[in-house]
Amino acid sequence: MPETTLPVRLLVCVTCRREGDDPEAPRQGARLRDALAGMLPESVELQPVECLGNCKRSCTVALSAPGTWTYVFGDLTAESGPDILTGIDLLAHSSDGLMPWRGRPDVFKRSMIARIPPLPTLKDAAE
Repeated sequence: MPETTLPVRLLVCVTCRREGDDPEAPRQGARLRDALAGMLPESVELQPVECLGNCKRSCTVALSAPGTWTYVFGDLTAESGPDILTGIDLLAHSSDGLMPWRGRPDVFKRSMIARIPPLPTLKDAAE
């Protein structure tokens, strides 16, 4: 499969809050979304979500692209933007639908929650 640049969808849990955070302060997940909004390339769709169900390891994001595996990462902070950009670039340029281990930021090497195989399309399911 030739290397290509794929459009990436980035889901960010905006309700993520770490234990001990000020309940009146903006949540870490919302702060992360806001930080990412100004730095993402046009090929990335930023989608805030209410909950990714990973509250014990917040902040949580999920990355996916057509035909690739979906990756869920936790233990991120509002300052994780540059590492997330690196992960996006690795997935967008994947030649086999997998995010290569080599080149991943350290936070992505130790904070992966799940790796989900590509789901079949409706067309594939009908065949």
